[in-house]
Amino acid sequence: MTASTVDEQSLRRERRGWYFYDWAASTFSTSVVTVFLGPYLTDVTENAAGADGFVEVLGFSVRASAWFPAMITLSVFLQLLVLPVVGALADRAPSKRRLLALFAYAGAGATMLMYLVEGDRFLLGGFLLVVANVAFGASIVVYNAFLPEIAGPDDRDAVSARGWALGYAGGAILLVLNLVLYTLRDSFGVSEGMAVRISLLSAGLWWALFALIPLRRLVDRPPVHLVPADGGALGAGFRQLAGTVRDLFGYRQTVLFLVAYLLYNDGIQAAIAFSATYGTEELDLDQDVLILAILLVQVVAFGGALALGRVAQRAGAKRTVTPRCCPPAPRCSSTSWPRPSASCSAGRRRCPARCSPSSSRSGGRPSTSACTRSATGPRP
Repeated sequence: MTASTVDEQSLRRERRGWYFYDWAASTFSTSVVTVFLGPYLTDVTENAAGADGFVEVLGFSVRASAWFPAMITLSVFLQLLVLPVVGALADRAPSKRRLLALFAYAGAGATMLMYLVEGDRFLLGGFLLVVANVAFGASIVVYNAFLPEIAGPDDRDAVSARGWALGYAGGAILLVLNLVLYTLRDSFGVSEGMAVRISLLSAGLWWALFALIPLRRLVDRPPVHLVPADGGALGAGFRQLAGTVRDLFGYRQTVLFLVAYLLYNDGIQAAIAFSATYGTEELDLDQDVLILAILLVQVVAFGGALALGRVAQRAGAKRTVTPRCCPPAPRCSSTSWPRPSASCSAGRRRCPARCSPSSSRSGGRPSTSACTRSATGPRP
């Protein structure tokens, strides 16, 4: 066996370990944030609320139904402050595995402690949610920092897509188990609240146990940026972040992309996080209906992640995530063709005419060819 063969096998083993962190951590975003915690924490907060439906927190009156969204908002705000520093630190840390373990087990531990949230302990539930969500985001930053080390530019789309797909699969499997427990809770002799608390505990345990696989298989490599002799990795990370922010506005396209991605990503995350609470509070949907709906999303997303990973590997990430600039046109005839659309960026080609003479002779079908706008696609 040659050295290149051994290296290839080691790399494949490391990649498989990397995939499993998504399998481990995705149960937090699926079972905890998306399905169970929102409606349950709202019920706990309502138990603590007065007759007017408000709770008192640090001198402020908060409506019980707004407590969970407020904690999600606070955790996202803290992520905006913390995650850039974590990214800079991950570039310089001598052991990214230890950094990953720190955030992974902080998040998993906070998730398991949610089992203690009952009665009127809404403050405990809110605190644990903030800690777990910030730790989850920080761990994903470190997890993503391994990707350039285990996959070259030509392989990153496919490797990343497999990680996402395995994450959807892991979230779906635990959600099925949670659905069985929740639906058959009377047969198991547990209350509805206990079934939810066990589901939250199981998500933390799943996260903690399966995180051992990437922590054992990933390899620490020398940091990309050497730590100065007069400062540690944390201080160097802050200095790197400050320098990046200082130079950022010299790159207009980068600023536009970051702002667009912030709005795009946080909009999606808000819809996901508040979907279960909205379903129970506004649509009066039963919890088992919500679980089945989220489970369907997980199954579809699993196939979508793998399929789009293959598309990105052939067409490139940019073309995969960018919408077509020339949508299908209405039917037309040979006497009334629409004008070609305006020029768009795709190698400085113009979008083709919507209809052609040949299309009018075959029932007026519009041309299906198109070109794409210039855009930068985010990683997943």
